[in-house]
Amino acid sequence: MSLDNVQWTELIVFTVLFLVVSVMGFVASRWKAGDTLEHLDEWGLGGRKFGSWITWFLVGGDLYTAYTFVAVPALIFGAGAMGFFALPYTVILYPIVFLPLLRMWSVSRVHGYVTPADFVKGRYGSRPLALIIAITGIVATMPYIALQLVGLEAVLRTMGLNGSGFLGHLPLFIGFLILAVYTYQAGLRAPALIAFVKDTLIYIVILVAVIYLPAKLGGWSTIFDKSAELLSAPGANGAPKGSTLLTPNNQLQYATLALGSALALFLYPHSLTGILASKGRNVIKRNMVALPAYSLLLGLLALLGYVALVSGAKPITNAATGRPDTNTIVPVLFDQQFSGWFAGIAFAAIGIGALVPAAIMSIAAANLWTRNIYKEYMRKDATPKQEAKQAKLASLVVKFGAVLFIVFVDPQFSIDLQLIGGVIILQTLPTVAIALYTRWFHIWGLVTGWIAGMGYGFWLLYQIPNPAAGKAHFGGSALTLDKLSFFGWSPFEGSKVQIYVGFVALLVNVVVAVLVTFLARKLRKPNGIDETSPEDYHADEGDPKLKAVASH
Repeated sequence: MSLDNVQWTELIVFTVLFLVVSVMGFVASRWKAGDTLEHLDEWGLGGRKFGSWITWFLVGGDLYTAYTFVAVPALIFGAGAMGFFALPYTVILYPIVFLPLLRMWSVSRVHGYVTPADFVKGRYGSRPLALIIAITGIVATMPYIALQLVGLEAVLRTMGLNGSGFLGHLPLFIGFLILAVYTYQAGLRAPALIAFVKDTLIYIVILVAVIYLPAKLGGWSTIFDKSAELLSAPGANGAPKGSTLLTPNNQLQYATLALGSALALFLYPHSLTGILASKGRNVIKRNMVALPAYSLLLGLLALLGYVALVSGAKPITNAATGRPDTNTIVPVLFDQQFSGWFAGIAFAAIGIGALVPAAIMSIAAANLWTRNIYKEYMRKDATPKQEAKQAKLASLVVKFGAVLFIVFVDPQFSIDLQLIGGVIILQTLPTVAIALYTRWFHIWGLVTGWIAGMGYGFWLLYQIPNPAAGKAHFGGSALTLDKLSFFGWSPFEGSKVQIYVGFVALLVNVVVAVLVTFLARKLRKPNGIDETSPEDYHADEGDPKLKAVASH
């Protein structure tokens, strides 16, 4: 790795801000601390006592990430209007999840649940079903963590810390190591405290960018007109690379991607971690009303893809692959259009925007491992201190796995990492979300539905090529309908209309679960023991049940 092209002003500003939040991460272990961090409730859920403001920053920092800053504008830069699917999905998200999250918070507080798999075990009395949900959550979270590190590495490359092999990834490893150490020490309190700085920086950078850059490039009207012209120009394969309007072939993909992503987002274990860490139902209600403010921010961020296209910015070539790395396009735009010191602030916002969610995600995955695999199958008599220790170690392993994901996987757009993870986590919807309202589905149906949805989803993902990378498989999550077949029968033969794989896989999951449930009920098969009661789903602060749990 050569230092000849390092942008020193940007790097110094970035490093100073990075060190500031790192110090905050270490100090966070004393912030709002309980008697000890040697308990999963304290380390993994911040003591379950975060108020409205802390929860707003924590959940916002968890959901609006490097995915927002890097992946969405990169997709719009490369494909146009399709990238805006992220905007409607965050708009419809909060009305969809408002009531389920309240129920999940209540029943989790009454019974001391830490993970969605805890809830599944309590609801159905089935250890294998809970194990499936835990493994699914861990696997789906890994590519999402990797996406955050893609954003951090894109910033480092833009500042000149670029290269191939191990040394090319060395700065990323250093950032990961710092993140790992302070998360190990402070748990969920670290990202909760750092989220205040992260969001403040992001709002400053975006407000400046959406006012200053369009004024410099001739206004939004000019940007939209030129973007339409540039996207419609023939690409390397002779076809337009994108459009500022949806086409007949990608309208269905846009709709299913928006709906599927909205259903998936709060199924991720890290999303539920932020919710379960709040101190009451009123905190969640206020946040479901206030969090859509981030959707405005997301829309402004997405437009930077068009700004980069018109500005003439070119993504940095990946030294390892020899191809342009589209994930660097927004950092390159900032590098070219802003002064060194402000570009450094912008890069710090992106970098910190990667570390906050990466920390929360690794904690959520560690909670799943500890409660639903380690304690359930390896050490049933584990003490709270041993649980906390195991979770800390697991969080390190998860982060290391995400770094390896970055080193060895080369997606065309980093957004594919999150979308493929969405296909996986969507298969838990019947077992986790629907189960909050009814136990009609039989355990047999839930397991076979999960197997069918997961298997068919991966089969469809396998059929999607990645022309840019020269690969025939796992090239994204947009599937043409002509590749849909059921036992050799293709109902859409010849159709080039695209659809989101996760949506198709979920439909298969639900259909199989329904059919098997009817069969199991006809055979009068037992459906496990439910340890929850109807009133558990409405408990709130001050409820005697919650006081008993806290005392215990």
